[in-house]
Order: sequence, then C-alpha cells, then structure tokens
Amino acid sequence: MLGDALRTDPRCFRALQPLDPVVVELREASRMAEDLKQERNRLGNRVRELLWRFYPQMLGLTDDVAAPWFLDLWRLIPIPEKATRVREVTVDRLLKRHRIRRLSAADVLEALRRPAILLAPGTVSAAVSHREAIAKRLDLVNRQMLAVDERLDRLTQSLAGAQERAGGQRPEPCDVTILRSLPGVGRIVLATLLAEAVEALRRDDRALRCLAGVAPVTKRSGKSRIVLMRQAAHVRLRNAVYHWARVAVQHDPRSQAKYAALRARGHGHGRALRSVADRLIGVACAMLKAKTIFDPNLASQRAPNLGKPTC
Repeated sequence: MLGDALRTDPRCFRALQPLDPVVVELREASRMAEDLKQERNRLGNRVRELLWRFYPQMLGLTDDVAAPWFLDLWRLIPIPEKATRVREVTVDRLLKRHRIRRLSAADVLEALRRPAILLAPGTVSAAVSHREAIAKRLDLVNRQMLAVDERLDRLTQSLAGAQERAGGQRPEPCDVTILRSLPGVGRIVLATLLAEAVEALRRDDRALRCLAGVAPVTKRSGKSRIVLMRQAAHVRLRNAVYHWARVAVQHDPRSQAKYAALRARGHGHGRALRSVADRLIGVACAMLKAKTIFDPNLASQRAPNLGKPTC
C-alpha cells in the first residue's frame, strides 16, 4: 500500500534532508535554555513565597527575585534587623558591582528598614536556612543560563559561517543573518526557528504557519463558517513566534499599526499577535527566498494590509 501510494501520489511525499550537526546541537541547547528558564521561574516563585512569610520589604525592590544582585543583597541583609546595621556605602558598592542604576543605596535601605512583621520564635531562622538552600540552586541555574546563552551565540555564529562558506563567492546574506535582521528576533527566537523549523524555512511559509499555530482552522457546514485557533502546533515554536510578534509590536511601526488596527476591530490580544506573527512569517520566508535583509524603510513605504483575518 505504501509503495502504491508513492507511485500514485508523489506530490504527498518529499525527500528528507539530513540535518546539519550544528543544527542538532543548536536544538539541544535551545531546549536546555528553556528548561533552565522554567527551573529559574520555579525557584523564583519559591523565593517570593518565602519572603512573604518573614521579609516582605524586599519584594518592593524588584519583580525579578531570582536575579543575582537580589540574591547577593539578600545574603548581605538576610533579616530585617540587619538592615539597621548595614552602611549605605556597602549597599552602594553592591549595586555598582552588579550595575544596578534604577535603585540607589538610600532607597534600598529605606525600603528594608520599614517595620517588620511579628513572627513566632524560630520562624526567621528556619526561613533563613531555607533561603540558603534555594539561593545556592539559583546561583547554579543563573551560571548555567549564562553558559547556555554563550553556547547559543557560538552555535548560531558557527552556522552562519558554514552557510556563508557554502554560498561561495556570492555576496548574498545567509539565513542566520536574514532572520536576525527581522524585528523581534533575538537569541532565543532565532535559535528556536533554526533548530525546530529548519525544514519548514527551506520549503514555504505555509508549513511554518501551521507548525507555529498562526494559520487558522476554518470549519464550514452549510451556510455557517467558523474560524478557530489552530491547536495542533509545535509548542516550542508557537511560544517563540508569540514572543517574536510581541517584541515586534513594541519596536516595528508596521507591526504596531497592524496590532492596533486588529485590537480596534475587537480582536483579543492573542489573536492580534497571531495575525502579526502570520505577516512576519510571510515576510521572513520571502526574504529567505530572495536572500535580502529586512529593510524597515522599504516596509514603511508600502500600505499595510490590516484586514487579513487570522485566528
């Protein structure tokens, strides 16, 4: 049956190309970065819950309680009583070492010297010992995240060099350079696109739209027509494309105009971002085929298509 299908329906089959070893390493590194991010969020939530128990003054300093500077500050002033004995120069030295400019030493000490809540005996010592265990794990996760980020940059640069060498003497930009030029594409989004959608990028934008979940599903029955969000999609690719569109709305005027127009028509936040991502995927695939770099001036000269419905 399979042999007969290959004879009668050749359009439904395609030859699989072996993956580049660098792409395989890039895929594993990007998945490792996602796992570390989830672990960091989990430990950060435990830190936040622990601070609510005995030291809520520290929560007013930052939202990222897993940041290295916040952990060092917590080690310097582990309990509210210690804040009254710490000098402003010591806190200022810590902030300068971590290059924190949005807070001053006086503001930090003023927040930490607020009246502490009354607790049962032994609560503070138990929480401090718990804090030490969590802080050690967070330090390890933060160091591993920095190492994985450096590895992602090294692998993408290696892949770009291999593509440029394969192109020979032609003055055409490689796929990595083209994707990196798009608005909203950063280290994680670039690595995810190259690792999880390398075959879809080679073929056409339709396969990539389906994999990323931005292509809507239309159901027709008689005179009724319902457009729904596509649920069958690559989860990691869907998340990467979502953040791609979210950042592009903040920095790209054309994407921002499309998002605002769709929101004005009554579309929700997620649906509007999927429409923006749908356009960005089409632009990316067209640029990969034409071997051109993204030009924001060229995009602003054309009238934006704000009426394309995407679920």
